[in-house]
Amino acid sequence: MQLFVYSAFSEASQRRLQQALPADVTITFRTNLPEEQQRPLFEQADVLFGNPPAAWLTDAAPALQFWQIDSAGFERYAQLHLGAAVANLGDFFAWPCAETIVAGILAWYRHIPELAVLQVQKKWVGSPVRLKLGLLRGKRVVILGAGAIGQAVAQQLSGFQCEVKFLARTNPQAQLRSVEELKAALPQTDLVVNCLPGSADKFFSAELIEAMPPGSLYASVGRGNTTDEAALLAALQADKLGGAVLDVTAQEPLPVDNPLWSLPQVLLTQHTAGGQPGEEDGRIDQFLANLRRFQQGEPLENPIDLSKGY
Repeated sequence: MQLFVYSAFSEASQRRLQQALPADVTITFRTNLPEEQQRPLFEQADVLFGNPPAAWLTDAAPALQFWQIDSAGFERYAQLHLGAAVANLGDFFAWPCAETIVAGILAWYRHIPELAVLQVQKKWVGSPVRLKLGLLRGKRVVILGAGAIGQAVAQQLSGFQCEVKFLARTNPQAQLRSVEELKAALPQTDLVVNCLPGSADKFFSAELIEAMPPGSLYASVGRGNTTDEAALLAALQADKLGGAVLDVTAQEPLPVDNPLWSLPQVLLTQHTAGGQPGEEDGRIDQFLANLRRFQQGEPLENPIDLSKGY
């Protein structure tokens, strides 16, 4: 069995993965190959671990039997039709993503970024900053998406006694199920947390941004394309919103001339939210567990249907 690893791993992780594989599996790491050899060897693989360009799979590799996507999101592959079994990483990144966005939100209310800059500048300002501080406690929150990340965000916000509502079309826990219901709720909302998948392209539109009250906060940890970024930027520049905490942006890396870099009410966490101790080991462990299941004819963990988007 031929395994092609598209993901980039450290040398230590590569050794660990290689040593843990069954004897009948031969492994090839893309990152160890010259560019011209990468796709030809990929096309010979029975098993794929990682996220290659969708174009590589448009004409499916004829030998491919099992594909472990190395992420929770897989929107870029939605149009593919494969005969192979496919799984993603499920909720592996949910709790760290939630911690990052909640940390960013709390930092925004408590002006931690401003205080960090003052520390670098060795300026003791004190009371004037104190007068600007807000509280996360008791905020009225709408979480867009009731999946694993949204649920983890809600769990963490419960410690701040926030009043949380979910927007989701089919989840029974959701209080809001349509754009119309969301729009009606937004004027009474202090904080919106976007945890939507990339399939919800530009869902949070100019109309919805306009419905948020002055001084409110928008946070996004889902996918950058789910926000109408031009409308968000316009609202921030006009002070129609209090601010934004963004782990994801429409274009990544964010271009140096993008105004989001310089707006003082914006906190950027640079798509780091999924980071956690032992991240590479955890991803490898999930792959190895699924490889064993696949070889033994057992159901995969976190199986997905690309054509259905879940």
